[in-house]
Amino acid sequence: MSKKQENKIGLDFKTDWAYAPAPEDTKHITLQKQYDLFIDGKFVKPNSKKYFDTINPATEQKIAEVAEADEKDVDKAVKAARKAFEKWSKISAKERGKYIYRIARLMQERAREFAVIETMNGGKCIRESRDIDVPLAANHFFYNAGWADKLEYAFPNRNPQPLGVAGQIIPWNFPLLMAAWKIAPALAAGNTVVLKPAETTSLTALKLAELFRDSGLPDGVVNIITGAGKTGAAMVNHPDINKIAFTGSTDVGKMIQKSIAGTDKKLTLELGGKAANIIFEDAPIDQAVEGVINGIFFNQGHVCCAGSRLFIQESVADIVIRKLKDRMESLIVGDPMDKNTDIGAINSKEQLLKIQEYIKIGKNEGADFYQSSCAIPSKGYYCRPTLFLNASQSHRIVQEEIFGPVLTIQTFRTIEEVIEKANNIAYGLSAGIWTDKGSKIFNISSKMRAGVVWANTYNKFDPASPFGGYKESGFGREGGLHGLMPYLKF
Repeated sequence: MSKKQENKIGLDFKTDWAYAPAPEDTKHITLQKQYDLFIDGKFVKPNSKKYFDTINPATEQKIAEVAEADEKDVDKAVKAARKAFEKWSKISAKERGKYIYRIARLMQERAREFAVIETMNGGKCIRESRDIDVPLAANHFFYNAGWADKLEYAFPNRNPQPLGVAGQIIPWNFPLLMAAWKIAPALAAGNTVVLKPAETTSLTALKLAELFRDSGLPDGVVNIITGAGKTGAAMVNHPDINKIAFTGSTDVGKMIQKSIAGTDKKLTLELGGKAANIIFEDAPIDQAVEGVINGIFFNQGHVCCAGSRLFIQESVADIVIRKLKDRMESLIVGDPMDKNTDIGAINSKEQLLKIQEYIKIGKNEGADFYQSSCAIPSKGYYCRPTLFLNASQSHRIVQEEIFGPVLTIQTFRTIEEVIEKANNIAYGLSAGIWTDKGSKIFNISSKMRAGVVWANTYNKFDPASPFGGYKESGFGREGGLHGLMPYLKF
């Protein structure tokens, strides 16, 4: 048997494009050829009878067909959620917590399946899906299960009550994790949910629907509708939804904000970012270089809080850049299912074209271009890790979110200079600081206009920690008690 044959994933329908080094990890993976909408505890055909293809970005091959929901489907899902709310909000909080806890346990039991599907559908490395996304998603359900019957203690003397029906829209970069971030606190607070995943990455949300069904969660408590922008707009504008939670682009976030203006709907927005990652001369250089690599190349740079702007103090700039280039040359870009791969596939052809356009813009703006010499597959959507040196604040590649494996580098001399440059941007989601001095960390972090500031690490998340931004990075928080508050009225 050839190595290629040994690595073939055992799916329950014919496919010859997906491979992984460990078939024993994936032999129980099952995917359907066609997925319907999940409404009122059942999978139902879309009113439009329309389906769209979902693609494996690593191979450009079709994985499955996914239902396209129209306004009537959205209305049906909202009505199911409203009906379920009357019961779900009245059962004991302890019972709600048990359901959420059971969901977390089922996710752990099916972790391999979720990890493989997340990688096939999204293009991210299997190591990241397996070791980060799935465990963290389960942890969000565990964490919120614990709060379900303790809300009166979490918010004393405020009589917390659920809002009603929550409409939630999630992006394509972390489909499973974003679903957990939104669904878990909504359920713990006593709300019901209508969730719309991104059209390019709907499969793990639909697998999650199977898990909700198998957990015994009452019908209609969580409904999952799939589709593109029109489906999301129909949900945002539905009169019987009490709250909208959106994670995605700043432009769409602004449109949603305008749409619900004048209504009594609650809103939280987690939007774009362009984080500053700052290395001082007293930083642990090797550790900082690893942090930079993780900050920008994790998940192919498809991260709203990616450390896409690197600031290096002049005295150590040469050594940091040399080490960074050397480290980039060691990165493997290729098959996301290969456990040795460091950078997987760009999520879609459209996103790859956008990244390539920004690389062209960066060259035309006069920044020094550097890209690793690694080989990339001839099939699929791939981009080599990229640096732009000697960038300036006025460059578009510095000011605008690229959402890919592209890093801009600037140098600085003083603390005051780097704080001014770091804050001189429309976004305010995250930042990173690398230094040996705790006093410098406290001083600078207090002056950074960013929702999350990491010190001597990057991209570390915990269900108990709030996450969110300022300015055009949105408002509201997800995670921790701050993430429960938007789903409650007092």
